[in-house]
Amino acid sequence: MSRLRTDVTCCTTENGMVLLEERTGRYWQLNATGASVLQALLEGFTPGQIADQLARTRPVTRDRATADVNSLLEQLTRAGLVAAS
Repeated sequence: MSRLRTDVTCCTTENGMVLLEERTGRYWQLNATGASVLQALLEGFTPGQIADQLARTRPVTRDRATADVNSLLEQLTRAGLVAAS
């Protein structure tokens, strides 16, 4: 399960989600798909479960969805926005 770090604030927008890293003042913007992936991660769904859902509801293969979910999670973790709980 993933969680936002305590110094990260998020806000949904009309086009997705914006994250504010309060330590640095940096903003990160996620499109609608990225926002739904992050929300699912925060709700406790595994990357595999999220990829399955994307493959069922979007024009993307399961392999591509898996790679995209894992890439987003890696980027968010590397940026210090999310952490495993």
